[in-house]
Amino acid sequence: MTQNSRFTPPSMLKNPHIQSILNSLGPRKIRAKRLANKLDSEILTLTAKDGTRLLAEYDRSKTPNNSLIVLLHGWEGSSQSAYQVTTANYLLKQGFDVLRLNLRDHGDSHNLNFELFNSTMTNEVAEAIACFFETHAYEKRFLAGFSLGGNFTLRIAADHGSSLKLTAAVAICPPVDPTNAMTALDNTLFIYERYFFYRWSKSLRKKIAHFPEHGFEHVLNSARTIEDMNSFFIDKHTPFDSAESYFQAYSLIGDRLQALEIPAHLIASEDDPIIPAEDLQQINCPEKLSIELQEYGGHCGFIKNLSAHSWVENRLVDLFRGYL
Repeated sequence: MTQNSRFTPPSMLKNPHIQSILNSLGPRKIRAKRLANKLDSEILTLTAKDGTRLLAEYDRSKTPNNSLIVLLHGWEGSSQSAYQVTTANYLLKQGFDVLRLNLRDHGDSHNLNFELFNSTMTNEVAEAIACFFETHAYEKRFLAGFSLGGNFTLRIAADHGSSLKLTAAVAICPPVDPTNAMTALDNTLFIYERYFFYRWSKSLRKKIAHFPEHGFEHVLNSARTIEDMNSFFIDKHTPFDSAESYFQAYSLIGDRLQALEIPAHLIASEDDPIIPAEDLQQINCPEKLSIELQEYGGHCGFIKNLSAHSWVENRLVDLFRGYL
């Protein structure tokens, strides 16, 4: 790892929980709200082959370099998440156009599709990206994702990278073994489990407001933990009969990424409180995949100053510029 690719935060920001929280809250969130109002984003609805519709925000750089970066958010994030907006703004200033794509049932898109989101739905995301490229020509096409979006990024790169004509992909803090990630979520500070439980519950209430025939109000009213929710929704709203088989279906361990034909980069931190760094050792790393394991950074934070600017934004530009 070169010096330019090493993340070294100031001492007061080395705590992994501070890093993780500042990724989405505090100064970064305030700055993102201001930036979002200034962006002249075009709202797009992209349609997959099976009719699935995904919502996206498309921004053009004022100094374009004929390259586009598709950004994928994490679980229960959206194209409006603080890290999505600030990253997009930074990339735009560097000449990249940006497409912030919402996964199913994320952002304000719960009304677009009847079936509920689950973490195995990479094909519809790849097809939505293909739909975009049918009407938008770019010499260079990049894909980058955070957390679960990073997991999606690597699976899409492996399964569809060539057909989408992707130039390269970057995943930031993706869950590698989702079973271990859920265990880590249960065992770390309670605020993370509470945060995701609240966000998922809120999302599901939006879903049932549009499709009351799903009829799972009783589950939402009685559930107290993510595990409670998983036990019902995996069985009733996914093709899987157990949490174990569901988590295995979007795992990155073993040979899952062996089909990679485009360059891909995985950035992780040793102190990530919800994604165990040791899971990286379970990846049978293909030639096209480069892994950067940082000592600090928390979960997707990599916050480099008290204004909550993220080193990841600089790193994405460094990586993608290498392919121009």
